[in-house]
Amino acid sequence: MPRRKRARAIVGMCALAMTAAVGLSACGGSDTGAGNQLNWYINPDSGGNDPNASGQAHLAKVCTDASNGAYSIRTQVLPNSASDQRQQLLRRLAAGDRGVDMMSLDPVFVAEFAQAGFLAGVPQDKQAALTEDAVQPIIDSAQWAGSMYAAPMWANTQVLWYRKSVAEAAGLDMSQPVTWDQIIEAAKAQNKTVGVQARRYEGYAVWINALVEGAGGHIINNMGEQDVDKIEWGLDSDAGREAARVIAEVSSTGVGGPAMGGSDETAALDLFLGNSSGFLLNWPYVWAALDDRAPQLKDDVAWARYPQTVQGQESKPPLGGIELGVAAASQKQELAWQAIQCVTSQENQKKYMLGTGNPAARKAVYDDPEIREVFPMADLIRESLDSGAPRPVSQFYGDISGALQRSFSPPNEVNENTPAEAQGLIERVLKGESLL
Repeated sequence: MPRRKRARAIVGMCALAMTAAVGLSACGGSDTGAGNQLNWYINPDSGGNDPNASGQAHLAKVCTDASNGAYSIRTQVLPNSASDQRQQLLRRLAAGDRGVDMMSLDPVFVAEFAQAGFLAGVPQDKQAALTEDAVQPIIDSAQWAGSMYAAPMWANTQVLWYRKSVAEAAGLDMSQPVTWDQIIEAAKAQNKTVGVQARRYEGYAVWINALVEGAGGHIINNMGEQDVDKIEWGLDSDAGREAARVIAEVSSTGVGGPAMGGSDETAALDLFLGNSSGFLLNWPYVWAALDDRAPQLKDDVAWARYPQTVQGQESKPPLGGIELGVAAASQKQELAWQAIQCVTSQENQKKYMLGTGNPAARKAVYDDPEIREVFPMADLIRESLDSGAPRPVSQFYGDISGALQRSFSPPNEVNENTPAEAQGLIERVLKGESLL
């Protein structure tokens, strides 16, 4: 979208948000609370809004107690999907809602929110402490236009989960790097499936980006460029076509399962738990999920690094997680950053990882004996985080992701022309010539 059109869109959003002020107040978001009360909008996790459970609400209680009365954190749970979380936060932030102090953000939203002026910059005197020992890709995702706007809380990466019996029967040496082609061939030979995420949602964009990056390419070649007319797109490339080839192969061979085009993380895990599956690409929470749902499978389940898109080129595992930001409209920014420093401490990242299964952003956590006992793949998680590739860091990411999902759906129609079609759609959408 041209800058003037995008500016009008933001103004329109602000106007819409202001007319909804009564609605915001009704759900508690506009209540700034007592002088030291902080409102933290959290993404859903296993603890929900229960301070006695193991999630972010519990960390809010821990840090409130540790502050000795300096501040009190109240949590509000955002919707389940990342896109719905983005929409709710944008409405509130565009309205200048002073009831939003802290917020949990998918890393891909930081650039968009910062560019719009909705995020307070991280104070210079707190940046070193908030990023100490964190994996570099998650630190990079907290930056925009040369400034830092968020603090890493937890980082996420995907690994290749596999049935040892299936890999052995297929003759795969899982101690060595494996490629997507090898995994597809092994699954096909053993009449097994490969769990992936290919529904039209953010998880599909994550897969597409990881494949492109693993082939040595980028969706945006000059990451961080703010002028839409100067962005150098890299999807219509050999790397983009290689990514499309892998997706098409997973679909055409049938190893993606009978409902690949409707598969998300949960569906892929469900598939892996059945007798027909041999491989799964998914986040580390899978290990804890096995305890709850299929403990009898754990002896036959192992893990390896994300598959290579191109043999001999290091894979670029997907990068996810949560960053903590402070609203520019908050009147309690200093207290908010104090609270975030507590929430993201090494001790609390460890506590959160043990309680929810979501990986810590700080690397030292992976050396902790308790972590290594609960997560025997701790070294792989840390390695994958360190070498992971973020999705495009751009204020236009929402449109980029939407165009990717649309162009690559359904997966059984993906072909060598899909990357060029996707790149063309992205460019038209950003110039205001097409709608998603």
